[in-house]
Amino acid sequence: MQIQFKNPWWVVVGAVTGLIVCNGPVLAFTFGVFLKPIMADMHWDRGTASFALAFGELFGAVTVPVLGLMMDRWTIRRIALPGIVVFAACLGLMGLTPHSLPVFILFFSLVSIAGAIQTPLGYTKAIAAWFDRRRGLALGIAMAGVGLGGMIVPQVAQAAIAHFGWRGAYASLGVMVLLIGLPAVGLWVREPRPGEGERDRPTPAGLAPGFTAREALGTGRFWLLAGAFFLVAMALLGSSAHVVPLLTDRGLTPAQATATFGLFGLATLTGRVVTGFLVDRIFAPYVVALFWFAPLAGFAALLGGTGLLPAAGVFLIGLGLGSEVDMLAFLNSRYFGQRAFGQLYGYFFMSFALGGALGRFLAGYLFDLAGSYGPALIGAGVALAAAVALLFRLGAYVYPVEHGIAPALAVEPA
Repeated sequence: MQIQFKNPWWVVVGAVTGLIVCNGPVLAFTFGVFLKPIMADMHWDRGTASFALAFGELFGAVTVPVLGLMMDRWTIRRIALPGIVVFAACLGLMGLTPHSLPVFILFFSLVSIAGAIQTPLGYTKAIAAWFDRRRGLALGIAMAGVGLGGMIVPQVAQAAIAHFGWRGAYASLGVMVLLIGLPAVGLWVREPRPGEGERDRPTPAGLAPGFTAREALGTGRFWLLAGAFFLVAMALLGSSAHVVPLLTDRGLTPAQATATFGLFGLATLTGRVVTGFLVDRIFAPYVVALFWFAPLAGFAALLGGTGLLPAAGVFLIGLGLGSEVDMLAFLNSRYFGQRAFGQLYGYFFMSFALGGALGRFLAGYLFDLAGSYGPALIGAGVALAAAVALLFRLGAYVYPVEHGIAPALAVEPA
């Protein structure tokens, strides 16, 4: 069943709800919660366990552009609804994993591939189509669902691990995805029909303003943006994935460490709403750069801090991560338009996911080499600075508010 509505904010309601159980909270933000229980059960070191959990994300990353192309052609709901069911089933399948590294990697790869449907792809595609003048705010509010998930899902995972073990915990997350994600998309998330949404001039089918995927790939801006989000994911997803193990290494219990990590979700939620509000008024790269520099102080707090400093560090890292995938969607729409939004978002998210997978593995690997997370956090700081430098080379928006339906080729590529 699908509710009939014309108010675009219902799409935001659906996105907030569905993104609580998107692949970020369910897979990325629980990485550190599952890491030590899996290490203990499988008798792996930290680098091996990090590799096992990160390797499958490579397959999930390359799946996102394919799903984006499919959504561009066949609508969001036709792809997302069956995909969510498959994702939930694959999470449940993790409970059957034997004590074998290759089989674990195979199973988790299936989870990551299926989980590509629960990236923000479909949600941001719908919102970018419904909103123009308030697109940044709408994306920011919608993506706050990821922050809510970051506060809730790791706590659920930790409690489920305590009661059912890590295998049963994955099955519990599968049920959660099914009960929350499926109704959210089925009821509220869809593309606007002609005359709906914020655009003053309805766009005829097939004439959506923007670059084709081939045209976008031929511009410097595409590669600058892809590189920036690869680096920021490597820095922030890589470091955040190891926050819970880092805190338990410092003497906190798993429950205490996971509760502290809840600040990460709160900060992510805050960052998304604030950046979404600001980018409708201020040039987005300026806003994003400010939030990407905040985690530098967070890394320092985690490296040498005691008392409340580690909690402050977690919050600052979450604040930086609160301006990534929603800004990826916003910048995609402003520089490349709507014509191939889904496919291009898929390419950008693939770059983002690859960076996150590499960052998670490197953090675990460097820990095994150095005996601490110091080298990984220093490297993350360098990567963030490089990401900001790339962001500042993007130049002015190609498709500002109400640009109309001018062909993309009329714009000089960067």
